[in-house]
Amino acid sequence: MANLYKKDSPFQVYISFKKYLDVLEHIRYNDRLEYRVNYAESLIDSTKNFKEIRDGFQDITLLEKHEDLIRLLLADLFPTGLTHNEIKAASIPLSNITFNYTERFKNILKDAGKDFEIELRNISDNDFYVFCCCLILQSYFKKDIKSTIPFYYDIPNQQGIMKHYKITVNSDFTEVYPTEDAKIPSDEVLDMLLENLDDFKLWKKYFPSQSWILKGFTIISLVDCTSEVALSDLKSSMIEIDPEDLNPNENLTEIFKSYFDVPDLSFGLMTFNKKEQKLDKLPIYESLLTNHILDFWINNFDEETRKNTFNNLNHNSKPIVVSNVNNLDENVRQLPSFNILRDNNVNSFMVIPIMKDNDLLAIMEFTSPIAGSFNGLKLKKMEFFTDMILFSLSRFYFEKNYQIEAIIQREYTSIHDSVVWKFRNEAEKYFTASLGKKIYTLKEISFKNLTPLFGVSDIRSSSEKRFNLMLEDLTQQIECLKEILAATNSDSEKFILALDIFENELSHEIKADTEQRFQRLLREEIHPFLQGKLEVRSSRELKVKIKDYFLGVRSQTDLFYTHRKKLDDSITLVNRKLADMLDENQIKAQQVFPHYYERFKSDGVEHNLYIGTTIAPELHYTSKVVHKLRYWQLKTICKMELEFQSFKKNLPIPLDIASLIFVYNEKIDIRFRMDEKRFDVDGAYNSYYEIIKKRLDKAHIKDSSERITAPGKITIVYFGMENQKEYLEYIAKLQKKHILQHDVEFLKVEDLQGITGLLALRVSIYQND
Repeated sequence: MANLYKKDSPFQVYISFKKYLDVLEHIRYNDRLEYRVNYAESLIDSTKNFKEIRDGFQDITLLEKHEDLIRLLLADLFPTGLTHNEIKAASIPLSNITFNYTERFKNILKDAGKDFEIELRNISDNDFYVFCCCLILQSYFKKDIKSTIPFYYDIPNQQGIMKHYKITVNSDFTEVYPTEDAKIPSDEVLDMLLENLDDFKLWKKYFPSQSWILKGFTIISLVDCTSEVALSDLKSSMIEIDPEDLNPNENLTEIFKSYFDVPDLSFGLMTFNKKEQKLDKLPIYESLLTNHILDFWINNFDEETRKNTFNNLNHNSKPIVVSNVNNLDENVRQLPSFNILRDNNVNSFMVIPIMKDNDLLAIMEFTSPIAGSFNGLKLKKMEFFTDMILFSLSRFYFEKNYQIEAIIQREYTSIHDSVVWKFRNEAEKYFTASLGKKIYTLKEISFKNLTPLFGVSDIRSSSEKRFNLMLEDLTQQIECLKEILAATNSDSEKFILALDIFENELSHEIKADTEQRFQRLLREEIHPFLQGKLEVRSSRELKVKIKDYFLGVRSQTDLFYTHRKKLDDSITLVNRKLADMLDENQIKAQQVFPHYYERFKSDGVEHNLYIGTTIAPELHYTSKVVHKLRYWQLKTICKMELEFQSFKKNLPIPLDIASLIFVYNEKIDIRFRMDEKRFDVDGAYNSYYEIIKKRLDKAHIKDSSERITAPGKITIVYFGMENQKEYLEYIAKLQKKHILQHDVEFLKVEDLQGITGLLALRVSIYQND
């Protein structure tokens, strides 16, 4: 057997008792006490016929063969009187191979189960290799270095609780020396290696695999440090809470089991929402936590009881500890809240408020079906990581608020990252002035001489679809009402007549106020009438029909909404997917050159880009930037069209989109409007650009009734031949990538009010198979 380690190392390892036999030899010839001399001599004589005991061996079966001899040889190192107290064994250095155990160690391994294999905890292969090299420096080169890597064994007990043991090692009976193939580095090299402890390849270069000999054995002693390790793991778990990248520690409950030494433990945690006076679950931990008692508080207490409970906790924040629920006062056990403990087999529990500055942040609960699991001593152990819980929760709330602010800025305001520096500059001046008790008037935020890019992916015929679906909803509602009213056999004739009039309007000539008048009839007359039928004696069948009817009514409008909801859901899905794709691709566009970007969702998604040196004055800006971003825009809209094709068949209502890009060469200015909290083009001259954008929406091809946009095609509107040449180059690139087809149309746009001379290119997207 060439290597006794599971991991690669610089060592060839031999088990040897030579150095200990040398100690016995010294006693034999130098000790003045005759009984010690005789004892040492008898031990040495017992090994004479086993040359490998001194010379070294790699066959670990010899450990079992010589088990009695080794136990006798090491008797002084393993006193019989301490065998039930010490956790101790002999070991092959830095390996998982141990032998000559004390009785306590044997019992620990027995409880772990016959299939358990003892292994070092949390040390990577590379760290292990470098650590072995450091032993060579320390032992052979006599470098005064101390290892900073603590070693642990994780061993489960009979109840399944993971116990953690820190390992201390006595290496007095080992020796390290080089093989013939070993490299002997200079002092300069050794110093350089110590400066690069993380460079595993560098260490392996100077200490190749199995180039050194490690001979002997070590004595390992284990100290139960389960609480300390579990506490460290708990602190790490608390620190790792990151609202931006939430990955729960799935071992959290297991860690608590080890820390409290409770084999059957459930852990729950809820944060306290001070504004709404209620408990909130942590969604990422919801599947991992068990909130027996806290769930009861949420679901069973009425609002007033909950508020009183939390007010009491704020004034009297003492934890509740019940070691055995069966020992509770008889009056307490008669309370309805006691049932939650009985139903969930909770026989011992702790409920611990987490407070900061007399404010309730969260509540933790620990429960167990085993009576006596929790007591005052277990509660005392909480003190050791209370500060870490406070730190973690405070950090969680800080990060949560930070992320909420980021979402608000991203979703509800127009202060884009590319321009926020200018707002920050003004805010700093305002803040500095306020510190000096001076008055500072915030200056207007504007950016001049920008090149605009505009694009839109418009949902075609959405208004017409919405109108037709509204008719379907109203017709269905009228038919449903007529059927119910006919079954009432009472004063319903006037309502049926009114519904007939509305039905006739829907079928022939709907008026501008038809829907509003119908809503008023429902709200003021028909719905109160039907509600009354539910409160008086009516047939069971009629009541069921009325209840089913109201289930289909949208409470805000009193109208059926089934068909229109399908359309709204379809539009929402299209907008979200297209907007997400646009936002995702925007990250790459910002790398070309920082620019102001905004997008809007209505019946489709439109976006604006504004590029210029005033937005990023520290960067070099040229016309090439605009060309790159124009190509990015065309390619991105093509991707959005292809993405739409992939999911359009799954929409509740069939939809089509038509995409358009407007190319504008003139520079414009934008200004932040404080009243609307958004950027807009600045000045009458620049408004011409906005007018063109709005009128292109429904524009037709010149001398034709056909719209310039069409589903499955990209339309590029521009003014001059220079733009046409530029975009034909972009189109050619995308045709080579099989994104656009070879069917480019050259179009003239109809004259719009005050706008003439517009041209357009139109080209089809490759259809997905």
